[in-house]
Amino acid sequence: MKKPDIPINCYFQACYNNELAEQIKIAKDKCYKYNQLSPNDIESQRAILKDLLGEMGEEAVITPPFWCDYGYNITVGDYFYSNHNLIITDGASVSFGDNVFIAPNCCFTTAEHAIDPEMRKSGIEVAKPIKIGNNVWIGAGCTILAGVEIGDNSVIGAGSVVTKSIPSGVVAVGVPCKPTRLITEADKTRYPTL
Repeated sequence: MKKPDIPINCYFQACYNNELAEQIKIAKDKCYKYNQLSPNDIESQRAILKDLLGEMGEEAVITPPFWCDYGYNITVGDYFYSNHNLIITDGASVSFGDNVFIAPNCCFTTAEHAIDPEMRKSGIEVAKPIKIGNNVWIGAGCTILAGVEIGDNSVIGAGSVVTKSIPSGVVAVGVPCKPTRLITEADKTRYPTL
């Protein structure tokens, strides 16, 4: 599928755009087929994801249902795992590193719409990339907004709305999400080992 020339991190005509509408339609059909599969049909799931996503690492798992806008703007690293109800509006790139865990009911949205109602009605949109580092855990019910980067080894607490970038190696929670503490050596013994 030919990727349209969408400028990254700047305004473009998103609504009332026939080319983009067709690309979204194609991706929605693939998501629909993916979501209709048996949850145990891993081989068919991987085939659809390889066709839908821009790049997919080894042992990547996306538990249905899953919805996205374009698909080809999404890259996931090795050992990526997302639980049920992942939504990604990928008008710009959304990249996930290796060993990323995403809990149920999370949304990653690159889209912003104009505050001014006349601009909004005209279909003007801005898309800003989202980047998630390696070894990140995102708790249940989180929303990650346009332009955010989350550094390696960080944890985002359940229910957070991430409006600004989060550094590496922290626990961050809240609305809006903010770092609350560093991840330390003491966290290695917080849970029993197997």
